[in-house]
Amino acid sequence: MIRALGAAALATTTTAGVLTACGSDDNRPSASAAALLGPAGILGCGGKNVLTAEGSTAEQNAIAVFNQIWGQYCPGKSVAYNPTGSGAGLEEFIAGHVDFAGTDSPLVSGQIRPAAKRCNGNPAWDVPLVFGPVALVYNLRGVHTLIVNGDVLAKIFSGAITKWNDPTLAALNGGGALPATKITPIYRSDSSGTTDSLQKYLVAAAPRSWTRGVGTEFQGGTGEGVLKSAGVIQAVRATPGAIGYVEKGFADQAGVPFAQIDTGDGPVALTNDTAHTAMDAVEFAAEGNDLVLAMNPIYATRQPGAYPLVLATYQVVCSKGYTLETFNAIKSFLSVAVNNGQNDLSSAGYVPLPDKVKARVVTAIGAMQ
Repeated sequence: MIRALGAAALATTTTAGVLTACGSDDNRPSASAAALLGPAGILGCGGKNVLTAEGSTAEQNAIAVFNQIWGQYCPGKSVAYNPTGSGAGLEEFIAGHVDFAGTDSPLVSGQIRPAAKRCNGNPAWDVPLVFGPVALVYNLRGVHTLIVNGDVLAKIFSGAITKWNDPTLAALNGGGALPATKITPIYRSDSSGTTDSLQKYLVAAAPRSWTRGVGTEFQGGTGEGVLKSAGVIQAVRATPGAIGYVEKGFADQAGVPFAQIDTGDGPVALTNDTAHTAMDAVEFAAEGNDLVLAMNPIYATRQPGAYPLVLATYQVVCSKGYTLETFNAIKSFLSVAVNNGQNDLSSAGYVPLPDKVKARVVTAIGAMQ
């Protein structure tokens, strides 16, 4: 449950925001307002009251958590977030229609220059705020525990395995009898960072069986396409023999079963702890404040007790070039999300940022101008 702030703390934080925005001679934060301070010294509740953002459905529940906490520290502040999918969010950001985008896939080469143009000639940065494990939800009557691995998933989502009683699946599941039901893969038909994460996982975990590439569009060529995460849940529930991929928070809310993944050292159930264990392997792709993550070490992990199918969701923001009102509000929101919002993510099916990622994010927020 999200922790509530006391009235006194809210009043103090509001006052601190007013002082910061109005340029008071005494800009030292009070004890309560100091909760907004990260290692980079980020503070304030200034700027416009409503930010606009669009993108990843995977992070919409996380944004709701951050939104509530931001409103508690900075009353009257909120993000109007439209969960249309990662691809649509990036398009809207680049077009200048929203203040920032949420995406499970960082900017690619063809988007970097248009994004910089949107930021008045300044680079746009990918800032990771949310990690979420991806659940492999399924509909198999009477099957309460299902075990898969990267190779099997690659063959299912490319159409090479079409029946649940396939011998490879039977062997993974201890030789137990799985039904002779047709497998119906359910995939995202919209441009989805979750799709990209699944396909990158398949490339890393099963390079010989998944040769169809990556990207926010599904490349498998089989199954039934649906819109958004909610569509995946609905289609899996309605289709005997279906299997799909969706963020753990949505699977938990819907009460649908999801598979365990065998990475070579035995099956690993999806829990917050097993996802967090896998995240120990995360690395950054480069130095600097554009914080693109190298996820392959997670996807290819064989560490015991590590669940490898995890996505990172980025907030794509302008490093410089916002109006002052937007700039102050975005820095305030990001500061609260990274410093105060992480501990409340677990209840929504997410995993808090590892310390090494959090430290780089705080530095990047402090470097925004």
